[in-house]
Order: sequence, then C-alpha cells, then structure tokens
Amino acid sequence: MSPFQEAPITASDKTFIALRADVVEGVVLAGSKLSEAELSTRYGVSRAIVREAINRLANTSLVERKANIGAKVVTLSLEGLIQLYQVREALEGMAARLAAQNMSDTEIAELKALLATHSNQVKGGESYYQEAGDVDFHYRIVLGSHNQQLISMLTNNIYHLVRMYRVQLGMAGPRVTTAFAEHTHIVQAISHRDGELAELLMRRHILYSKNNIEAKLKDKA
Repeated sequence: MSPFQEAPITASDKTFIALRADVVEGVVLAGSKLSEAELSTRYGVSRAIVREAINRLANTSLVERKANIGAKVVTLSLEGLIQLYQVREALEGMAARLAAQNMSDTEIAELKALLATHSNQVKGGESYYQEAGDVDFHYRIVLGSHNQQLISMLTNNIYHLVRMYRVQLGMAGPRVTTAFAEHTHIVQAISHRDGELAELLMRRHILYSKNNIEAKLKDKA
C-alpha cells in the first residue's frame, strides 16, 4: 500500500495531508507566510498540531523557514523550476529505465489501464489533472522501478514540490494532448522492456514539461 492510500490516523496526520494538498493546489498561495493562528482556525486543530504539520512540510521542500520571517510557502520561481527539473529528469529517467526492467506484467497492464482512464479526461483538451499517489502516472512508474532508495528520494523529498509546479502551471492548455501522447509512448517502451528508450522518452517528456512551465512563469513575470 502506498503512503497516499493509508488513512490518516491522527489529527496531526490529517492536518499535514490537508495543508500539503492546499499548498500544492494553490489554495494556500505560493510565497505566502504561514500563520499558525490562521491555520489553526482553518483546520480546527491546535497551534501545536499546525506547527508540527509545517515542520513536516519543510522536510518535503514545500515550506521554508527564514530568520525574522518565519515559515512561508516556497515561491514558484524560474531558478527553482530549472534546478528541480534537472534532478527530476535524471531520477525519473532512471525510474523509467528500471520500470521497464522490473515491472511485472500485471503492473504494466495496470499502468496501461490507468492511462486509458486518463484518455477521456484529455479528450476535452483543457486540463490533465492527476491526483497524488497511485492514480498519478509518474508516481506509478517510480513505484515500478522497485528501487527503494529511488522511491524514497522521489516520493519523500521532491514529489509534492514537482506536483506544485505541475498542478499550478503545467496541467492545462495545448500541452495537455502532447503530454498524454508522450505518456503513451513511455508506456509502450516499458511494455516492450526497452529500458534505454523508456529513459530517453521520460527525460525528453520532463524537459518538454519544464519548457512549458518555464514559458508560463516568464509570462507571469
């Protein structure tokens, strides 16, 4: 069972998951200062629980602490995007190569089925929103690598920061149909057990995604 399928046990877990989703989806704005008092009221929990959730978010790179300012949501910046996507391209490229080698036939069939469910959404051509976890194409391939070190690096450290850029800037517009086509080609390479091609296609796909988000950031500047 993936971390995203586990039911939150404590009020601290629930608050952390809710705040993380609100940050990723832009409900809590990028670059905004986090007020323990305001968040305590929003989520109906104590300030101590909010403080713990903020500290956990800092470990996932979604929140940064600065002297004399306190905790604030990271800013979606051009420099941050470039550095993050350089790492993402390398690690997810490796994940795709390993997935081609290590995914079972059943896992590949499930990946194809997942892509089929996405196709109806993409036909509208307006957005390509994917929930976190097992219904996220990229997350499924990371798990399919069967490399626990790689899975930990991606899912615990940068996964939600990547999602923040993707959800707020990269899942709408003309890029939707081309991104889905790229996903389809990656799955074909994995199903053919062609690790070299799967890695090449994934790296190229992430580069194109970076270019798309970069253009949107420049438009906003």
